[in-house]
Amino acid sequence: MFVRNMTIFKNHPFVLFILIPLLFPAQLYAQGNSSHETLDLTSSPIGYLSLIFFLIAYLFVMTEEFTRLRKSKPVILAAGIIWSMIGWVYMQHGLSDMAESAVRHNLLEYAELMLFLLVAMTYINSMQERGIFDSLRAWLIRKGFGFRQLFWMTGFLAFFISPVADNLTTALLMCAVILAVGRTNSRFVTLACINVVVAANAGGAFSPFGDITTLMVWQKGILNFNDFFVLFIPSLINFIVPAAIMHFAIPDEHPGASDSIVIMKRGARRIIMLFLMTIISAVSFHSVFGLPPVIGMLTGLGYLQLFGYYLKQTRQKCVLHERRQYERQGAELGDVVAFDVFVPIARAEWDTLLFFYGVVLCVGGLGFLGYLSLASELMYHQWGATYANISVGVLSAIVDNIPVMFAVLTMHPDMSAGQWLLVTLTAGVGGSLLSIGSAAGVALMGQARGQYTFFSHLKWTPAIAVGYFASIGTHMWLNSALF
Repeated sequence: MFVRNMTIFKNHPFVLFILIPLLFPAQLYAQGNSSHETLDLTSSPIGYLSLIFFLIAYLFVMTEEFTRLRKSKPVILAAGIIWSMIGWVYMQHGLSDMAESAVRHNLLEYAELMLFLLVAMTYINSMQERGIFDSLRAWLIRKGFGFRQLFWMTGFLAFFISPVADNLTTALLMCAVILAVGRTNSRFVTLACINVVVAANAGGAFSPFGDITTLMVWQKGILNFNDFFVLFIPSLINFIVPAAIMHFAIPDEHPGASDSIVIMKRGARRIIMLFLMTIISAVSFHSVFGLPPVIGMLTGLGYLQLFGYYLKQTRQKCVLHERRQYERQGAELGDVVAFDVFVPIARAEWDTLLFFYGVVLCVGGLGFLGYLSLASELMYHQWGATYANISVGVLSAIVDNIPVMFAVLTMHPDMSAGQWLLVTLTAGVGGSLLSIGSAAGVALMGQARGQYTFFSHLKWTPAIAVGYFASIGTHMWLNSALF
């Protein structure tokens, strides 16, 4: 769902956008002290310095795997430098209030998304702590399915789990199953991992909760909650087409089954129900009361906190019952640990959340300087919305889709609902074209090191590209009335 919380080794997402102002320079001007006009700083020293600092910051993001410098640090620093320069220039022109209003607007957008993601991460971490995902993995291994059956089962599970859990968690879970049953068969591991990456990214594209890109579009109020579900069939096509092509390359063998049993901890199923109630609350607060969805999500965090209090208060009464349940299943109970909601909160991917802050503020600063207006003019007025949105998907294969989508939202081109759904689809599934195009792919390269690699994925990029363009064609055909 939510993306995107592992090492990112990607190129700078705005190389195209940064080159545009160099090709089409504008003159620095100020419209007096009017509170309704901004300064065009695209050809000023401040503008160029901002681009340079952003490029340097993203260079460190790209090389995080080698420098071991967390990706949030350089972008947070760049954001502070960019906005300090903007503030200084606007102060010189007596327009400090305008710069302050702009940065507060960006900060509010970030705060809503950060709190939303924090609640979602807390629920996912709580389900992990209660053993829900481990139990599912053990069940799949015990069944003794064949390689081809596991190929499709892990793919479909990734497709249907990622709309509510982030694609990274989903991919890691399915990869654990793949490695447990087929570690000695490199061909199966490679193809199954590729399939899981494609399926996890595709599954997140048709749900407002499935990906940060869809979440941003929904919270921006551009599309309603139900609008995203028209992308279900295009997303399914994106997953099915390359999977069908790869199917015949899967070894037709049956690995040995395992008798391992994992028992979920007390309260696991009820936490799943609370998560569903939280999603319903977020949708209701937005559609019924006209409030931001994050208010519903934070209300859902209150559900989890109260339930955690109940588990803690009744822990001693339930130890004996839980021990008997474990013994009937032939498993050992071990230490009974009381549930503490602040442990899952602490385990949230804070580096990703802070990285997101840096990206939002940096991109917002570049937009306030005027660069995104130039990019919008070239892409959405000269190229046309369809070609621009398809290009956004291709860009997301080599860059992070979060800043790309935030840039599009900052440009806010005048598009139909069909075009907004198209860019949501392409930004979500375009990362499957390369292994470095999504957090799921990057994570699996580490988890299945030596078996799932950049070049093993690249070999099947043509098949994935067929699915990519097939999903675009399906969307434009099925949802033609929205264009």
